[in-house]
Amino acid sequence: MFYSRPKAKRDTRRGLMRLTKSIHASMLVLLLLSCSIQLITVSRAEAAQDQQAAYVCPMHADVTSAKPAKCPKCGMALRAVSKSPDSSKSPDSSGGSEKHDERQAGEAVEIPDVNVVDQDGRKLRFYTDLVKGKAVAINFIFTTCTTICPPLTATFRKVQQQMGERVGRDVSLISVSVDPTTDVPERLAAFSAKFKRGDGWTFVTGAKPEIDRLLRALGAFAGDKNDHTPMVLIGNERARYWTRTYGLAPPSTLIKAITEAADKTVSQQQASEQKSAEQKSAETKTVGTPAEEAARYFPNHVLLTQDNKPVRFFDDLLKGKTVLINFVFTTCAGVCPPMTANLAKVQEYLGDRVGRDINMLTISVDPLVDTPEEMKKYADKFKAKPGWYFLTGKKENLDQVLYKIGGYVEDKNQHVNLAMVGNLETGEWLKVFAMAKPSDIADAVLKIAGPNKQ
Repeated sequence: MFYSRPKAKRDTRRGLMRLTKSIHASMLVLLLLSCSIQLITVSRAEAAQDQQAAYVCPMHADVTSAKPAKCPKCGMALRAVSKSPDSSKSPDSSGGSEKHDERQAGEAVEIPDVNVVDQDGRKLRFYTDLVKGKAVAINFIFTTCTTICPPLTATFRKVQQQMGERVGRDVSLISVSVDPTTDVPERLAAFSAKFKRGDGWTFVTGAKPEIDRLLRALGAFAGDKNDHTPMVLIGNERARYWTRTYGLAPPSTLIKAITEAADKTVSQQQASEQKSAEQKSAETKTVGTPAEEAARYFPNHVLLTQDNKPVRFFDDLLKGKTVLINFVFTTCAGVCPPMTANLAKVQEYLGDRVGRDINMLTISVDPLVDTPEEMKKYADKFKAKPGWYFLTGKKENLDQVLYKIGGYVEDKNQHVNLAMVGNLETGEWLKVFAMAKPSDIADAVLKIAGPNKQ
């Protein structure tokens, strides 16, 4: 016989089963929803982390950090970059140490026109005299460094050799000391001589506050000189193009970057902006005194007198003086002896003012032969008195001095027989024929010199 449950009980059981299934489904939905929320939270956190600043070496793209640090490969400070979905590449992601970081088109580096001194003691304005209108490569060194500075400087030496006459013509190399307190001009001169520095390569030092200001502007300041960057800053100021590269890269890499910078052209808009800026600058520029302008113009190289005494051309011979300058070589069998005899008579006319407020400078155009001993014999032959200096020295130093005062010649036999007369305080200059009447030459010197100040 068949037993059948009452209908009410069967309905209750079915209802409970449906309720249980509904509860299970709801719990599954809640579980899935919870997992989704967690996944969304994690994704958002990761995205936020991706958007935060990361730090990347400008020279080595594989070197990154979540916080400020220095690259263990090259020592450069890691640069902050912002990661985003459409910017997955670091500033230098495509090429390691041989790539360079080009600034945005039209972005200029603001270089302060600080007072600096070169390896020869010459006073310069960094921007005006070394950077303005030129293509430059700038590195950073100090003379007591025993690690990266010698190879950095040796690389510049190879760049100078391989670029040939372009260095000094349309490209300039600049090495800035990060230790100006120690690196006085004499130390820079000795250091640069080890690497056979040539024309167009300038080593720079100066007062520490000025150099620190310059280093900050160039992105090379370091609290500890040993932590300075091996970066090389390369630019074409006229074209407003700047790039940076690794200073220990192969010379060919630097040359490629320098050449690209030098070959950049100025756009019409840039030319207009530069012209406007130059006009504005000219309107506001304060012109220095004649003495200040002379200090900027004349080199201050070390020369040797006939007594083998080292002297600075500007500081020791020109500054605050009226000068009479001519050019000779001691083996000359032509105009030099009679010209020097003529100036000996001028010395007599000028009397005791020679050596006091008037200096007479006879400069050799043949320093390889004209040693101080030879110049001494020559000076004694014409009875030169104190205040009449017969100058010789290193050929490179004399050549630059001669170039600045219009006395440089490739062939010594072609030197001019003119004399230069100038007053460094008033800025008055004139040329006289060195074989003119001694009294006429003396009158011209005294007129330029002004009243006798005793």
